Parts: sequence; C-alpha cells; structure tokens
Amino acid sequence: MRLLLTHGYFLQDDVKEREIMKPYAPLGILYLSSHLRAKGFAVELYDSTFGSKAGLFRILEQGPAGAIGIYGTLMTRAAVVEIAGRARQSGWRVILGGPEPANYADEYLAAGADVIVAGEGERAMEDLLRSGMKPAAWAAIPGIFYRDEAGSVVKTPPAVQLEDLDAQPWPDRERIDIGRYLNAWRTRHGKGSVSLVTARGCPYHCNWCSHSVYGKTHRRRSPAGVAAEVEWILDRYQPEMLWMADDVFTIHYGWLFEYAAEMKRRGLRVPFECITRADRITDRVAGTLAELGCFRVWIGSESGSERILDAMQRGVKVPQVREAVRLSKRAGIETGMFLMWGYDGEEIEDIEATVDHVKQCRPDVCFTTVTYPIKGTEYHGRVASKLVNIGDWRSGTDRNLRIQGQRSNEFYRLADEFLRRTIDREPDAAAIQSAQDSLRAAWSQGL
Repeated sequence: MRLLLTHGYFLQDDVKEREIMKPYAPLGILYLSSHLRAKGFAVELYDSTFGSKAGLFRILEQGPAGAIGIYGTLMTRAAVVEIAGRARQSGWRVILGGPEPANYADEYLAAGADVIVAGEGERAMEDLLRSGMKPAAWAAIPGIFYRDEAGSVVKTPPAVQLEDLDAQPWPDRERIDIGRYLNAWRTRHGKGSVSLVTARGCPYHCNWCSHSVYGKTHRRRSPAGVAAEVEWILDRYQPEMLWMADDVFTIHYGWLFEYAAEMKRRGLRVPFECITRADRITDRVAGTLAELGCFRVWIGSESGSERILDAMQRGVKVPQVREAVRLSKRAGIETGMFLMWGYDGEEIEDIEATVDHVKQCRPDVCFTTVTYPIKGTEYHGRVASKLVNIGDWRSGTDRNLRIQGQRSNEFYRLADEFLRRTIDREPDAAAIQSAQDSLRAAWSQGL
C-alpha cells in the first residue's frame, strides 16, 4: 500500500514564525519514515513546512490513493482537519498521530480520520501497514483509536514502547531539503541550525504539561550514539549551531558527563542551546555544558510565586531558579526563561512576585504566555468545569479555551509591559511605577 507521511505545519501561513524564522525539520515523521523503511515499507514524505496545501492537495487528488499519515499538534489542528478531509474525499485512508489527535479522538475521527495513533507511533504504524489498513485487523493492533461498525470509538490497549533507542535508525533528514531550513536561518540570523534529540520523554509531573506521546517515561540514547549523529550532521550539513530538542537535556548527570567525554574524544565542539530544569543545574553541569559549546539554556521558571509553583506541581523552588541562572551565567552561558501568566488561582501579588523574580534573575531573554489547559493533562481535568471554548473546535486550538475568572488579553498585555519596564536595561522608576499602577487598576476593575 502506498504510504505518504506529512504534517500540518505550513510556514507560509504562520505570520509570527515568518518574523522569527527559526524553523526546524519535523523529526517526528522523519523518525517514523526511517523506522518504516528499515522494516521494508516504501515511504513518501511531503514536508509541509516549505510546502503548501495546494501542493499537497494536488498529490492527494492525482493519486493513486493509499494511506496518509499526518502528524498533528495543538497548533496545527485546523490544517490537519483540512488535510484529513481532503484526503478522505480523494479515497485515502487517513492515519493521525502526534501530541494532539488522541486527546480528541472522537472529533478527529468525525473530521475524516480512519485511525488515530496514540503515543509513540513506530510500532502501531508498522502494524497498521502490515494489516493492509483493513478495519477487521484493527482490534488486535495496540495503541490506536478507530470506529467500529456500529460507529462507536474503540481504544485498543497501549502499544509497547521502543526499548532500545540506539537500535533505531536516525531520522530521515536526507528525504527532505534540510538546506532550505539552513538557508532560512542563515538569511535571517547569519547562522544555520539543525535539531536532534538524545532522549524521549520527561519523567516530571508539571500538571499543565502534556505527556500524550511518551507518557512520563524517560529513555536515553547512548552518549556514543548521539555523538556519532552529531558528527554526521556537522560533516553533512555544516550547521553553525544545534538545537538539542529534548524536553530536559540535563536530566541525567552521568549521561551528560559521558557525552562530554565522547565529544572530546572525537575532537568535536559545536555551539548549541537546550532546555533544562533549574534543579538539574549544578556548578559542574554548567561547566560541562559550557565545555560542550552550550551558549544558551532555557529554564522553565513559569512563576516567581512559590504558591503557584506548588499548585503547578513543578517540583522546583524560586531560589533554585535564581541559582541555576547564576551558575549558568558564571559559566558564560546565556539564560532564557519561560513564564506563564493566568494560572488558575493567580492573584495580583503572584504576578508582582514573578516580575520581582525576573528582576532578581536578570536572564538574557524571557518569554511569557497565558496559561491554557491542554486536554489530557491533570490541569485540564482540574479546571474542566470552568472552561469556556471560544470559537469553533475545528478552526481553533486549546489556546481558545478560557477559564472562567481568568483575566483578559489586555490585562496580560499590561503584565508584560510591567515586566518589560522592570527588567529594562536602563530602568525608569517612574515608568515602572506607572506600569504597576496600571496593572493594579486593571486588576481592581476586573479587566
């Protein structure tokens, strides 16, 4: 059976990302492609990042129809629904996977999907292809959703996860045009970047974070295996930097130190950035990251209020974040912080504590977002009775979910302004006070 793999992200449709222009290859379907080809299946790829819906639809309509696997995320729902519908009309069997579809199995099946893969996709996709996509075989395939003859949604038992990540082939980067990604980076930023992963999953329990693909597992590749892939990437593509796309790159100290030794043995050092947790940064870890070439670590700080951090089940304290930033800076590594406004129960004092926290940390860069509940998370379940959906499900995302009592976008714009004024390189006391007064006035008015 013909198999076409694609994803729902189109750069040309994303105004904000075109301004930022830091695209990365879709590793999810590239790993799926390499796995299936190693098992003897023919696989076609359509990389929608630099493609278009019109181009993809032409492929679907020209046929011959087979099976199409579409990787979907929270932000690509509208495109995935549109692609699934068009593929179904053209006679294709539609398989959806990725972080979001399993959370909305009923809705995606109604929108045109035949099967939804829940969790890690390699083994389920292999089983589906061996079945010839025949519905009679689906009940015996672990890790999927589908509708039975009566129209009821069936969920099979979870698939067994891959035990040995080193046994997996590297992602099929050669099947797409990595040069376009590098050119986009170099044109806008003067240097090109390639992404890779050293592990799958995150074992932590932040209750707003989705674990829909890997659960709360953590499986690592060997240091030598990762170093070999890095060496190949550097030789093949000559990027100026790397993005280590793990959920938390610094989880395992022993692995990190072995990896550093392996990179040194190979004579490799390349600039990269990664995500860490504050409680996984020590003086030695920071020094090792710097030795490896890390120029920036991203820390999920979320809030400067211990009360809110505890409610999130972050497992990290405010002083730990400040210490992690201090140690990173001392090692010559830039720091980035992620912050969240509007967590359920947040008070004005929590926002002010967050602003003061960032002022104390002085990161090189920080990003804010307004909290939204992702379906399937503990946080979503906790606030479900207070959720209001703004707009149509097909054209929206979980970002359209609003919690009753949460403040307006204008209020959080004022919070951003207060933060910006406070951490400005040349702070103006009067401007800071004015921004804080505006924020407090808006809070009092219920904005």
